[in-house]
Amino acid sequence: MNATTNTHEIAVLGAGYTGMMAAVRLARRTRKLDVRITLVNPSERFTERLRMHQVAAGQELADHRIPDLLAGSGVVFHRAAAVALDAAARVVTLDDGGTLHYDTLIYALGSHTDTTTVPGADDHAWTLNDPCRARRFSQRLTEIAAAAGTVTVVGGGLTGIEAATEIAEAHPGLTVTLIGAAEPGNMMGDKARAHLERALDRLRIVRRTGAQVAKVLPDAVRLTTGELIASDLTLWTAGVTVSPLAGQAGIAVDERGRIITDTTLRSVSHPEILPIGDAAAIRMPFGVLHGTCQSGIPTAAYTADALARRLRGKTVRAFRFGYFHQPVSLGRKDAVIQFTNADDTPRRWYLKGRAAVAYKEMVSASPVPTYKLSKHVTMQAQLSNGGRATRALA
Repeated sequence: MNATTNTHEIAVLGAGYTGMMAAVRLARRTRKLDVRITLVNPSERFTERLRMHQVAAGQELADHRIPDLLAGSGVVFHRAAAVALDAAARVVTLDDGGTLHYDTLIYALGSHTDTTTVPGADDHAWTLNDPCRARRFSQRLTEIAAAAGTVTVVGGGLTGIEAATEIAEAHPGLTVTLIGAAEPGNMMGDKARAHLERALDRLRIVRRTGAQVAKVLPDAVRLTTGELIASDLTLWTAGVTVSPLAGQAGIAVDERGRIITDTTLRSVSHPEILPIGDAAAIRMPFGVLHGTCQSGIPTAAYTADALARRLRGKTVRAFRFGYFHQPVSLGRKDAVIQFTNADDTPRRWYLKGRAAVAYKEMVSASPVPTYKLSKHVTMQAQLSNGGRATRALA
């Protein structure tokens, strides 16, 4: 506890999808307790990561301000970035010269696209890591489109698919190439994948599958086969990495730098640190959760509820989670939704076309209203607890 007061100091690092959820929900859950919650983030604007491919294609998003979303919650917002963490002293050092003492730390620093593994990617490839850079990419894209140029999207996962289709739809004169080690949508069932392929064909997106990029050049990408693919603009969506802050502080992390948790989402080495979302290595019986908003927001809601229970001296049950869907936009006029088992393998059911567009928009638009409502009522935060797949944790 703090040396000069009985107030329990809670710091939340990161105001992305998970950090915002944790801060707002925790404030409501602890409103009758002597706690102070401080949310730290380098920007006042809330970033809708689910929509960065729309920004890259030239669309303007609503300007949601974090202080406005927190208004009335009692959460203190501190605009800064965490640059160091002293886990023994329980102190966070910020880039504005300040320090933040905590009794409990919610670690929600998320992840970002990794451009360090392939030569030239850091210098010549663009990413969707932040809205400012995505907006600059869209401006450059407009110039390239006017000259009927070429754009390469590296990474055949869902982010790469959404970016490639959004760009191709917005700029039909461009030649868009999607490069990936596996077939686009390979995690989906046959019918959903067939619809995705038809959409890629309709948008005239060139696919290079089973390919890996060896080097990114200013005007091309070189494959490991030695082949050069012309590219006026290269967008990198392959691979993610996390902040090194936790590992540098001596907190137990996995091989990817994510904080290893116990079954109640506490750090196994520092129980006062609660990692959530992409920053956490959370193991279910079917494996470690991969970073998505679908799994991240439930970890935030659970952590807020669990911490509130602990502060009241109550017991906490293990976290359980199961995947439910894989929503993928295919431009503004098409989408495909693959419903899944708890372990993220495909089920028979899927949506396509207009119904899928409406479903995807509902998913993408839901976080901000959820934060606003969570200041007043307890919102349902996840679609599945995993059922039989996670029953052993109950």
